[in-house]
Amino acid sequence: MATHRTKMLIIGSGPAGYSAAIYGARAMLEPIMVQGLQPGGQLTITTDVENYPGFADVIQGPWLMEQMRAQAEHVGTQMIWDTIVEIDLKSGPPFRAKGDSGDEYIASTVVIATGASAKWLGVPGEQELGGKGVSACATCDGFFYRGKKVAVIGGGNTAVEEALYLTNHSDDVTLIHRRDELRAEKILQERLFASDKITPLWNKAVERFVPGENGALHHLVLKDTQTGEESTLEVDGAFVAIGHAPATELFQGQLPLEDGGYLKVEPGTPKTEIPGVFACGDVMDHTYRQAVTAAGTGCMAALDAERFLSGIEIDLHGHVEEAEAAE
Repeated sequence: MATHRTKMLIIGSGPAGYSAAIYGARAMLEPIMVQGLQPGGQLTITTDVENYPGFADVIQGPWLMEQMRAQAEHVGTQMIWDTIVEIDLKSGPPFRAKGDSGDEYIASTVVIATGASAKWLGVPGEQELGGKGVSACATCDGFFYRGKKVAVIGGGNTAVEEALYLTNHSDDVTLIHRRDELRAEKILQERLFASDKITPLWNKAVERFVPGENGALHHLVLKDTQTGEESTLEVDGAFVAIGHAPATELFQGQLPLEDGGYLKVEPGTPKTEIPGVFACGDVMDHTYRQAVTAAGTGCMAALDAERFLSGIEIDLHGHVEEAEAAE
């Protein structure tokens, strides 16, 4: 067991955490990043990435995260393979955290970048066909299904938004819902029903995803939720859109949460209600959830952490105020 002291403790990795680390290290905050159970976050299980700025050709998610980690290390971030299991935010600063290893972390500021993960159906073939026809992000992967037949599974806002987005690439979108009515907002339902490219399929649940001879998704096996009858639906791509689960368990009871469990921040900033504690990336973003937006909020968190330590506050209008700095 060891005690680690730092001006900025980053909990979690991925685009948000790595960006915060890069900016924090360049500001001489000597950040420590505790990477958690899945260093690199969701992009480590994403194959083709075509929408991250700066790359003309398709890149691989794991490679992008390796490059971000290497850059953060190069400018001075200390990477620690550990998982934070306890943290006291209300008594700080300094803030104290404990790792699964037994190590203690004492920090003047904390950047929370624990991310979120897509909720999955948990049926056969789902994980095996990830990146081979099964996805949880139409914005990320819809482009690869131009002119092909796709399906969206779900009935809330996320599912309807994904289905509508996919009509930019496909004229044959099927929305599969286990009930006979949607839970999405009425305005979204109206847009969906007005589209001649989307076909709702009611009272159907996906039983399994089945590959073809080429190893990619070939069809879905569906079960009628009222009669129990099974059927099949041939598709090239299937998008599971039943929501996301932000990794906020560690902070419950210490920081306020929004609907869906996302950390609540001051609008337009990564600032939580506790001075010196910042949240960035998918753990606080229930709207965009993209790698580039996560990286942007990671940058913001590091800049605000540096200002906090300098005793400076800048409001949304650019006004500078004196603030009580961390000890």
